[in-house]
Amino acid sequence: MDISLVIPLFNEEQLVEKLISRILEALQPVTKQFEIIFVDDGSTDQTFDLLLRAREQEPRIKILQLSRKFGHQAALTAGLRHAKGNFTGILDGDLQDPPELIPEMYELLASRKYDVVSGRRIITGIKTPAERPNRWFHRIFSKISGIAGMENTGHFSMMNRQALEALLQFKEAIRYLPGLRQQIGFRQGFIDYQRHPRDTGRSKMKKKELLTLSTDAIFSFSKLPIRICLYLGLTGILIFFIAGIYSLIAKLAGFAIPGWSSTVLSIYFLGSIQLTFLGVLGEYIYRIYKESQHRPIYFIRAFYD
Repeated sequence: MDISLVIPLFNEEQLVEKLISRILEALQPVTKQFEIIFVDDGSTDQTFDLLLRAREQEPRIKILQLSRKFGHQAALTAGLRHAKGNFTGILDGDLQDPPELIPEMYELLASRKYDVVSGRRIITGIKTPAERPNRWFHRIFSKISGIAGMENTGHFSMMNRQALEALLQFKEAIRYLPGLRQQIGFRQGFIDYQRHPRDTGRSKMKKKELLTLSTDAIFSFSKLPIRICLYLGLTGILIFFIAGIYSLIAKLAGFAIPGWSSTVLSIYFLGSIQLTFLGVLGEYIYRIYKESQHRPIYFIRAFYD
């Protein structure tokens, strides 16, 4: 098997047929030995039925149906664990990342110049409101994670078998695959491309899910949040050391203003710092708790191989 392509789907009935058509047009001139693994992440529309119908016409389409919606990262992990190809690609099902770039990724990997090739988005301006926070996140994550090459890259990528097996060795339940893909090292290459907005339907990932994915990525790959707590604590100590000296001088000089405002403000300031500490520590403790449970991150209802 030359190429495996993993595509997670959730309620994409409007795009399934067009998606399959463009993928086949991209892959067939390259090789006949390929498989397309669609992971149905608990769809409630006609997505799964359309995949079954397409499989009747094209047996190289594989369908991995999860027992419920487990989320984007779990669905991708399930597909990657079932991939058999020498080269495995990841593609979202919304057609914002062009399947036509897959042959170019394959050629770079086949030449043994790279072990991993990722799509790097060309930023030419903010076209939709959803792009602005996405751009900010990738920029911030690239800076604070300490992992080079993360800016303007997402899930769209392809890797050889050695890199895939290394990626699958990560066992954490809370995962951010683009970060893990960079974490494994190997020879990383990039293809620059223009990402297009969805031409059909709406994004199936809600803002809450995007926020959860962003926080998972930051807390999993950076110590900055807990370091900020330390800086806030030191800043608070410095401020109140200075305020204490000022109050002592004011009292000795006889121009201290009586009242409780300074006391109340001090309590509020210290309380807010403590609550910030508890919130950040709680995020880390929650993730430690989730990892310690060792629960499976997905369950498979059916696999049409």
